[in-house]
Amino acid sequence: MAKHSDEDKVPFGLDRREFIKWTFALGLSAGAFGSMPHVMSLVDQKTRPYVVADKVIRAGCPSHNCGGRCVLKLFVKDEKLVRIETDDRLPDTISDPQLRACIRGRAYMRRQYHPDRLKYPLIRTGKRGAGEFRRATWDEALDRVASEIKRIKNQYGNQALYVPYGTGSYNQLNGRQTAARLFNLIGGSLGFYNSYSWAAISKATPYVFGTNVTGNQRQDWVNSKYILMWSWNPSEMRDGTNSEYFLKKAKENGAKIVCIDPRMSMSAVSLADEWIPIRPGTDVALMSAMAYVMITGELYDKDFVAKYCIGFDQSQMPEGTKNAESYKDYILGNQDAIPKTPEWAEQITTIPKETIIRLAREYATTKPAMLYQGYGMQRRAYGETAVIGGCVLAAITGNIGIPGGCASGLALQADDGGPFWNVFPTGKNPVKARIPTFLWTEAVLRGKEMTADEGVTGVDKLDSNIKLIYGVATNALINQHANVNRTAKILEDTSKVEFIVIHDQFMTPTAKYADVVLPVCTQMEMWGLEDGWKYGDEVILMPQVLEKPYETKSDYQICTEVAERLGVKEEYTQGRNEKEWIEWALGVYRETRFPEVPTLKQFHQSNKGVYAKPVTNPKIAFDDFRHNPEKNMLKTPSGKIEIFSKRLYDMNNPKYIPAVPKYIEEWESPFGKEAKRFPFQVIGHHYMARVHSTHDNNDYTNEAFPQRVFINELDAREKGIKSGDLVKVYNDRGTIVMPCRITNKILPGVIDLPQGAWWTPDEKAIDRRGNVNVLTSHKWTPLAFGNAQHTIMANIEKAEEA
Repeated sequence: MAKHSDEDKVPFGLDRREFIKWTFALGLSAGAFGSMPHVMSLVDQKTRPYVVADKVIRAGCPSHNCGGRCVLKLFVKDEKLVRIETDDRLPDTISDPQLRACIRGRAYMRRQYHPDRLKYPLIRTGKRGAGEFRRATWDEALDRVASEIKRIKNQYGNQALYVPYGTGSYNQLNGRQTAARLFNLIGGSLGFYNSYSWAAISKATPYVFGTNVTGNQRQDWVNSKYILMWSWNPSEMRDGTNSEYFLKKAKENGAKIVCIDPRMSMSAVSLADEWIPIRPGTDVALMSAMAYVMITGELYDKDFVAKYCIGFDQSQMPEGTKNAESYKDYILGNQDAIPKTPEWAEQITTIPKETIIRLAREYATTKPAMLYQGYGMQRRAYGETAVIGGCVLAAITGNIGIPGGCASGLALQADDGGPFWNVFPTGKNPVKARIPTFLWTEAVLRGKEMTADEGVTGVDKLDSNIKLIYGVATNALINQHANVNRTAKILEDTSKVEFIVIHDQFMTPTAKYADVVLPVCTQMEMWGLEDGWKYGDEVILMPQVLEKPYETKSDYQICTEVAERLGVKEEYTQGRNEKEWIEWALGVYRETRFPEVPTLKQFHQSNKGVYAKPVTNPKIAFDDFRHNPEKNMLKTPSGKIEIFSKRLYDMNNPKYIPAVPKYIEEWESPFGKEAKRFPFQVIGHHYMARVHSTHDNNDYTNEAFPQRVFINELDAREKGIKSGDLVKVYNDRGTIVMPCRITNKILPGVIDLPQGAWWTPDEKAIDRRGNVNVLTSHKWTPLAFGNAQHTIMANIEKAEEA
């Protein structure tokens, strides 16, 4: 038997081979256990070795925006992390469940002690993107950074400065917010709004409800009897720690769960009673056909629609919309002569009409029912319409404002809207101008030409193109942004963005395009604090467990030293060190969400890792509105649920921004002329091996979940492709060559390339790692100006080269 060194030990005491064995056992057993955390807890119980540790510390997982916020149990010996387990608090109840980590948290030692950690400041010596740097001292690097900030600010003005979107850390003192505070103290920088995750759904939901707080607290999910998981994969992407646990409990309580997704996800396998594969980008066609069945069969909730909604039919239309098309008009085809029948939708979605009819009847008649929308469906062309379509289905079935129901949309939790993420004060940005975050490349190329037509707010037009980028905890300049090859060419040109700074822990694809790279400590090497993600009623302490290695510093410390060079150190620090800021942050939570949260000293001494507020009486979104709609009017113009939006109608763009949710053929589609050259739709789902691009260099998670192109066996047979073959996936934007895996768990005509792999182009600019953004378009959605990176057409064939 081969021997394994200590370095081959994984965080929870298994060697590499056992880690993989249990991971695959998980896949086979998920249907029985219902969630990865439960299975992994059994692994712990059956394999836990005797561990000698100097101390055991419970702390928040450095989640890197995975969608969860979990508790790790850290075993430290000789000032080194030797083992990771997870939350073991008892009792473990529905009102206050354990916050158990997935394999990414449990394999964190492979990232923590990775040999490629950045150790010293670096200054670029070669062409941007070539990865050629020299070691520098901190003084040299920070003097250069401060000098360039001053130069560009004086030459172009503060609108030329940009702190981009970055979600790699949310522990208060590591992360983008530290740089935002710095720049706000020196006159501000070009701002942005919305996100790569939620752009369309966060913009569209308030057009129906006047708010994004549209979800019941998760403890109420157990009251649902029918759950539609629409484009939702919480078992893998972690849409709030324990979401899959609550779904399992709902199922145990008698709920039927149906998953609508182009691929049979981990959630479909482990949680759903039925998987309905759907052609990507056709969700509104299915929703419309379901509405047709409900309307023609008189299955919709007539009383609810009459009392709480406007725009359903001509009797409810708002003033100033004479002869406009109501929702019922669209569904029945009264104006376009196309009834949205199940037969019509079958040709678009590939879902058999019998399935559509049954699905509509089940959702309309099983009460209470919950339609929960994931985010993949809205990261597409016209993603806003899919969001509104789901909200309307929830409305016409009357599943709003009741236990076990859900209004759909973004579904932030009722009560207080949910977690804060960050309370570290960034201050007010003196620069009023803001752009949609996805359009930053446009602001580099033609910022001075951009207006409200491209989503600019706060000013009529920008004064400058972006000339300096200060990136913290971000890989979105290259890896996570659309159309990688286009973006790389933009950043290679030093006459466009004249200076780029990156704070990071590794030499990521984005860091390779920096002029100065500054090495950052991990969250385990500093003090931090986090609360839940989208859901959660807890605060999790992140005490400093390890010393900062090499010459690494926290983002806060780096920004403090830049602030000193810019003359604003005292204003920046307010006299606080990292630990004192965490004490201050706990005070914010004490004054807002959690009055009984302990002091930092008490919290740390308790070694519980988490303060949780048990939820024994889960809040129901819109229950007050349902009980008294006149007294508790919604924050919409009508005060009601707006199935027809007068605000959207007044935009006078009915083809792309309709007033009622309509199916719109995407700009890249199997039905378009582009399908002749590029016949396959491509999706890039959130993968268990990574958190976006974080952990792509983690050997254990990658061995358990290797990066592959997934293709349906029927398509593979036609192309002469076998599992393990090198394949070429390509369109006009780029080419990828990598191994494939054949599966029947994805719809024919669709290929899946999990998002987040680090872009690795060869000398011919062919990506060898499988970064889906080689293929994605930088075109944005019409209402939110959000990313539509799931709308991709490409071709696949067996690669000729090795």
